[in-house]
Amino acid sequence: MKPKTSLGGKILVISVAQFWIFMLLSEELYKGYNLNQNYISDLGVGSTAIIFNSSIVLMGILIILSGLLFSSKILSSFLIIGAIGMIGVGVFPETTGTPHLISALLAFLFSSLASFPAFKMINSNLRYLFPILGVISLISLVFFIFHDYGPIGPGGVERFIVLPDIVWAISFGSIMGSKNETQTTP
Repeated sequence: MKPKTSLGGKILVISVAQFWIFMLLSEELYKGYNLNQNYISDLGVGSTAIIFNSSIVLMGILIILSGLLFSSKILSSFLIIGAIGMIGVGVFPETTGTPHLISALLAFLFSSLASFPAFKMINSNLRYLFPILGVISLISLVFFIFHDYGPIGPGGVERFIVLPDIVWAISFGSIMGSKNETQTTP
């Protein structure tokens, strides 16, 4: 494993983990926020806008850097396209309409698709989880596009797009990031 691939994994973990933490913080700080009824992007307007938007832009920038460090061209391409969408979500909040929708679609679609080439890059049995999580995200994206939210509402369906991608990305990045670590005993 090349050192730059290991660095790419570490950067991926940091980028996604910081976003997840700041998304959770924004949900707590947003007065009256409802996980089922509010879109994740609602966090990008109002009192939590600076936290959410800066976090998702930072995630996008770091994922582009991470994507440039992986040897798989298809994984790198999917990560970079998804990351451009993430940056767009932060730069164009939901109040901007079409630019936000296009950015969100890029982020959702390509983050989910990236789980498939990630599967091929590691030998751990955990890799079988990546495409399963990607499929969950993609199916949820279809429900989301067709406004078929069921009892969990638009916010719930949107979380079934985002959270599986967060889980596979942190898992994959952790495995890739630890490949060159030397084992020391205290």
